[in-house]
Amino acid sequence: MIIRHLEAGPLAVNCFIVGDEATRRAMVIDPGGDVPHILALLKDADLTCVTIFNTHTHFDHIGGNAELKAATGAELVTHPDEAARLGHVNAEAMLFGMAVPESPPADRTVVEGDRLTIGELTGEIVELPGHSPCGLAVLYPGHAFVGDALFAGSIGRTDFPGGSFARLTAAIREKLFVLPDDTVVWPGHGPRTTIGREKRTNPFF
Repeated sequence: MIIRHLEAGPLAVNCFIVGDEATRRAMVIDPGGDVPHILALLKDADLTCVTIFNTHTHFDHIGGNAELKAATGAELVTHPDEAARLGHVNAEAMLFGMAVPESPPADRTVVEGDRLTIGELTGEIVELPGHSPCGLAVLYPGHAFVGDALFAGSIGRTDFPGGSFARLTAAIREKLFVLPDDTVVWPGHGPRTTIGREKRTNPFF
């Protein structure tokens, strides 16, 4: 598995490129902006973006959806409860004094238990509600791309519409903390961490 990372958009979202070495097909997770840089990383790695995956649809995570989709023709995938917000994010962005391009609608929605296949890579979808109406993680052996659910030493904010501290912490315990301790956690902001480290040291648990 090929993993590339950049901080994208006005709030420095962690945007990840996950590529299949055999087929050179790739998924871009949470393109918050800076699409020319994303496209350059894809080209440098000889990867073709076939899927854009939004872990959730807060404005900072989807600012590059439209431009990246226009450039690649990739399908846009998120949770059905998140997809309903894709065309209505500028009101949210304006609360932060920002504006983002409106996203095109989702081409496909996924829920817990679904599989997301990129070339010969297949990831498992789990639902992590609480930071947003129903954020998603995609899990591969040894790797968890978790959006804004879990951070190094913290968790996602739960004071946004659709947020719930109880739901978020329960989902993390039940769906992430059951993973092997050496699983690398790739969060939506900040440095990567591991499941074991967060179980031992995260003050919310």
